[in-house]
Amino acid sequence: MQKMLGYMRKAIQEYDMLSDGDSVAAGISGGKDSLVMLLGLQLLRRFIGIDYSVHALAIDPVFGGKETDYTAIRALCDEYDIPFTVVPTHIAEVVFDIRKEPNPCSLCSRMRRGALLEATREIGCSKLALGHNRDDAVETFFMNLFNEGRIDCFSPVSYMSHHDVTVIRPLVKAPEREVAGTARKLELPVLKSACPEDGHTSREEVRQFILEKEREDRRFQDKITGALKRAGISRW
Repeated sequence: MQKMLGYMRKAIQEYDMLSDGDSVAAGISGGKDSLVMLLGLQLLRRFIGIDYSVHALAIDPVFGGKETDYTAIRALCDEYDIPFTVVPTHIAEVVFDIRKEPNPCSLCSRMRRGALLEATREIGCSKLALGHNRDDAVETFFMNLFNEGRIDCFSPVSYMSHHDVTVIRPLVKAPEREVAGTARKLELPVLKSACPEDGHTSREEVRQFILEKEREDRRFQDKITGALKRAGISRW
């Protein structure tokens, strides 16, 4: 976990993600990234020199009409003294049953993000932490390039004026394989996604492209994120 905390501390300090008095809602999907981020944010409070608080927040799409069982994650939060709020929604019903979206990921993502931002304010937080890692940034860059013909990526820090919430991504410097390794070593209670589209998205296709390029050049993803920073794309 020490190496992961190093990645997170560097990102937080380089992009000025946190300040004294901040109350941070950590968006919990149940996946490895969000759980490693949650634990990292709580542990960093001990020595990073910034006085902030952490509140775990999960938006449940209720896939298949069944609410997600967060019992194990709630136990983890109790162990580390982290408040945990779960918000059940009708997102899955709207996307799959009512709208019957042929490409559901985009709408689902927008609805979940909106619900997260709204819930962040409702629980009294002004910042929302998302678990996107370095690999997610590279994938997003290539998805924008290949699918939309534009050079763009999500930002390490974004202010959402409509909700008065600042979105931060403390894992943007952490390689996915190291995040996964940390989750395994700590035996974090990672939940398997109940989404029917899991593993069959356009992001998965881009991920395979990047893996192939990494076989040719192990520094491929570092070069891409370095280019994002040098070019100043999306405030990198």
